[in-house]
Amino acid sequence: MLTLPVLDEKPDDPPADGPATVEIGRKPRRLPEWLKRPVPSGGGMYFAKDLIAELGLETICESGKCPNRSECWSRRTATFMVLGETCTRPCGFCAVRRGRPEAVADDEPDRVAEACARMRLRHVVITSVTRDDLPDGGADHFRRCILAVRERTGATVEVLTPDFNGREDQIATVLDAAPEVFNHNMETVARLQQYVRRKSQYEISLRVLETAKKLRPETRTKTGFMLGLGETTAELMDALADLRDVGCEYLTLGQYLRPSPRHLPVARYVPPVEFDELGRLARSMGFARVASGPFVRSSYHADDMARA
Repeated sequence: MLTLPVLDEKPDDPPADGPATVEIGRKPRRLPEWLKRPVPSGGGMYFAKDLIAELGLETICESGKCPNRSECWSRRTATFMVLGETCTRPCGFCAVRRGRPEAVADDEPDRVAEACARMRLRHVVITSVTRDDLPDGGADHFRRCILAVRERTGATVEVLTPDFNGREDQIATVLDAAPEVFNHNMETVARLQQYVRRKSQYEISLRVLETAKKLRPETRTKTGFMLGLGETTAELMDALADLRDVGCEYLTLGQYLRPSPRHLPVARYVPPVEFDELGRLARSMGFARVASGPFVRSSYHADDMARA
């Protein structure tokens, strides 16, 4: 069995608390060989990209500069990002635009459903920017998107939601549409929350997942972490134990990759063998489904995880 290192904080590690200081222009670390792979090509990729553009939709694949977007589009899958393309929170890891958000498009649920029907999706993932400006945080829009997809397709639906500031009524609104999977990402360990997410809180994210499981036990709850931001193995294990305590069932672990020099630097590239061992440990703790690897993202091959 692999013994994972308990990483100590180094001089260039992030601060234990408080806001992040992003080192703009710092020379990026050289990518290790395991993070280099050929870019898939094929008609499926262009079909998905063209269809999404035709219907005026956003995907986190593009807005978040996901490294898997070519592969996913080649498989005719995508994660739809609703409620606009501008986020109200300035997270240091995320490539999504931040600032004053757009007005909510009332016809967006129908356009998402149209895309799902034409792509013949069996499992649909719907996420959004954070909309702290809206009275319900966008919860009813999520509900309408789920219902529209159900009306047009036979697909299962997974939502990847913001934290809704921990509001039970807003979480309940989303769950009223009965998504098969309710996903909310922790992103990182407790110590690094203010460094990585700034305006989000570890305890609120835990409460979101606990509330979702309490309100609708048959819906699977899911979360994800980015590794390589300065966390220690012990801190990650503590977080996973907290998640099992609130009934979280599905887990994704992936490598943080810096979208641009203006984003948080990578503290460490985690080798694939460590991802394998972390996945094994998570399963031993009782997570029903675990995806763990350098290229894993919260919605990467989500259809396979939901069907497994």
